[in-house]
Amino acid sequence: MALARWLVSRENPLTARVAVNRVWQQYFGTGLVATPEDFGTRGERPSHPELLDWLAVELMESGWDLKALHRLIVTSATYRQSSDVRPELLEVDPGNRLLARQSRLRLSAETIRDAALAAAGTLDRRVGGASVRPYLPEGATEIGFGNFVQWPQSSGPDNYRRGLYIFRQRTLPYPQLATFDAPDSVQVACRRDRSTTPLQALILLNDPVFSEAAAALGKRIVADGGPTREERIRHAFRLCLSRDPTRAEVRRLLEYQKTQRRIFAAEAGSATASDADSSAWAAVASVLLNLAEFLFRT
Repeated sequence: MALARWLVSRENPLTARVAVNRVWQQYFGTGLVATPEDFGTRGERPSHPELLDWLAVELMESGWDLKALHRLIVTSATYRQSSDVRPELLEVDPGNRLLARQSRLRLSAETIRDAALAAAGTLDRRVGGASVRPYLPEGATEIGFGNFVQWPQSSGPDNYRRGLYIFRQRTLPYPQLATFDAPDSVQVACRRDRSTTPLQALILLNDPVFSEAAAALGKRIVADGGPTREERIRHAFRLCLSRDPTRAEVRRLLEYQKTQRRIFAAEAGSATASDADSSAWAAVASVLLNLAEFLFRT
């Protein structure tokens, strides 16, 4: 109890500063202190010390209300800036430490999966409960420590639970999450790397999780998007990107859907025209799920 009281004491502002810095880091990619794991003499000095102190005081005076802190940051003019890079700013402040623009951040590993399932309408939004074991690539368990890893795949809605609930096998990191820079469970990670690799694109195009999501999204587009192809494309953009497409985007996706339908119809042979049409819309859905605008917060 003495330790707990000391941690949140007004005489010890370090706790509030560290907490505020972690929240800021989530929204801007880099904390006001760029070394969230080290506020000591070996850590970096804050880029905006007065702002850090003010936010820390706001957090303490609100009764440690984190929801209020999140609201304060996301409604600020600083957070709501465009992430467009102006050449003159890039030359003066390439790391954006002066916060003259917003940062362009890729979604976290778990959130990429969740976003695809949400757009497809298959995300299981239950809160709490046991961990789940979704699809694992064939042969993955064989590379686990001692070849003793067991991975009984979950079934039904459990396959579509949020990435937060995926079981973390210490000797076998879940490949999809690891590819998108989810930290392992062996060491403490105060911040995540954000890499861009060809393997990430291959997963988004070929992993069964994203293939199923594209197929489900394609069916959703057809079922709820309206009778015309243009209406369906507009509906798809609202589902995935929360905006209407431009005329050029509509034109390009109409042509793409038409081309894909012709290809699937030629390859299907005896399959019905509706099967080719469904596959074509799934291909359109896959394009949207692979857009940088879908995967990045801009």
